[in-house]
Formats: sequence, C-alpha cells, structure tokens
Amino acid sequence: MRHRTLGSLRVSAIGLGAMPLSIEGRPDETRALATVHAALDSGVTLLDTADSYHLPGAEPGHNELLVARALAAYGGDTDDVLVATKGGRGRPADGSWTVDGDPRRLKSAAEASLRRLGIEAIGLYQLHKPDPDVPFEESVGALRELLDEGKIRLAGVSNTDADQIRAAHRILGDRLVSVQNRYSPAVRDSEAELRLCAELGLAFLPWSPLGGISRSSLDGPSQPADARPGAFRAVARAHGVSPQRVALAWLLARSPGVIPIPGASRPETIRDSAAAADLVLDAQELDLLNDAAVPVG
Repeated sequence: MRHRTLGSLRVSAIGLGAMPLSIEGRPDETRALATVHAALDSGVTLLDTADSYHLPGAEPGHNELLVARALAAYGGDTDDVLVATKGGRGRPADGSWTVDGDPRRLKSAAEASLRRLGIEAIGLYQLHKPDPDVPFEESVGALRELLDEGKIRLAGVSNTDADQIRAAHRILGDRLVSVQNRYSPAVRDSEAELRLCAELGLAFLPWSPLGGISRSSLDGPSQPADARPGAFRAVARAHGVSPQRVALAWLLARSPGVIPIPGASRPETIRDSAAAADLVLDAQELDLLNDAAVPVG
C-alpha cells in the first residue's frame, strides 16, 4: 500500500468509507467486521466514519461503535490506523439528513464520539456540513476549542466551498488538515476546492469517489451505474482490472493530496479498492479519462 500525507501523518493512499456498514442495506455484523478487517489486511490505515451513520431514527453512533469493535477484534497492529469521524448532521425517522452546526452541540457530539470510539482523543474530527443557520466561523470555532482542549488531534471540514475552506484555514491554521467533498468521475464540481487544497497543503478526501462508475452506497448495494462501454471500462479492460479500481487510480493521479475513501460492504470490494494504490495509469490513459464525458459509464 502506498501512503500519502494528512497533516503530519502518513496514511494509506486509499481509505475506507465505513458508512455502508451502518445505513440502509447494511450487511450483518459478521460481514461488516470482516470488511473492516479486509481493509486493514490490505494496508488501509484511514477509516472514515460519522456519528450520523445509522438507520433513520436510530441512536447516533452505530458506525463509530462498529469501527471500534472491528479495531478491538483485529488480530494485527492498529497503532497506525487513523479513525476520522464527523459531527454536525443527524438522521431522523423520515430518513432525511439534517444539519446542526451549533457550536455547543458540535462539542457535545464530539465528546459522545470520543466515548463511543473508546480513545483518548479523536485523530481527525470533521465538520460534516456547514449549517446555513449558523455562522460558519462559529462552527469552526468549536473545532478550535476541541483542539485546544486536546479532545481532537486534527480537524477537517466537509462539503465546503473555497471561501469556507479559506475561512477554516484562517481560524485553525495548520491544525486544519483535510477537506472532504464529493468528487468522482461523474461529479467534478469541486475542482476549485481541489486546487485550493493543493495550494494550502491540505489533504482532499473525495466522498462517493466512484460516482459514474458505481451507485452511491445511499442507493443500495454497489453495482454498475451504466453498462455501456466507456473510457473507464476500456482502460480497465486493458489492465485486466475493475473500472472501480481505474476510477480510484484516476483520482489519485489528480493531485498528490487526494486520498479517496470508497465505501464498501464486502471484503472483496475493499480489497479491490485498496489495490488501486498500485495501479499506475500512463499519460495517454489519464488524458482519455480526463476528457471522458459524463456519465462515464
């Protein structure tokens, strides 16, 4: 497994988005734990979770507790594993995704995440989404207080635009280490944010990185989004690998700061994703993929 830099840390170039293990269509716990363990066996050292990754109307934290159990049950060394979690969203019984950036509730949510994960300090804590009803600077100020109190070690923001990234960087300085936005072969509207992260030395963690190649985990089990031949499938055939692996390798080639966090609900899926770290695409292939029309299926 190749590695990339996140703040002062070295983490695997491919992470695991653990959300599919806890939301609708989730696997049983045996398979969920096996999926996390397969990620660790493949060299993955970045596990991404959130307090809101649970079934609608359920108690927050199902995914965090699952990740904690998986790490406790793993037979190998987990000292280098970075657990990244997020706060500021909720999942009421109607299945929607709410936003709450109130600083007091963010701090309370972080403390609850800390207890569920059973660690002394959260490795990376991220504001899940800006709250339009709360000044962004106040929400980020809660992250600064958590850093100062030693309850989190590093901070990140998610679903943010370039101006918000700059604001967070002004408030947090070099303790802001990452931005987690949606970015994939089919969804490329965070190009400006990707470039800004490169300028500021921030890691860029694409969520739903296989959009255009596979359905989002929110849509159910992973499956091809479009069976028609396309650039990503053509390159995959040439290498004898899956289109998903090509998509992740393409993302890695976009910038040295990109660390994709593909979701998985089966061990074989995350093994295939992790192997993307070793897939090198040549300049001609990258040009072809960069120019691929949307959808890219």
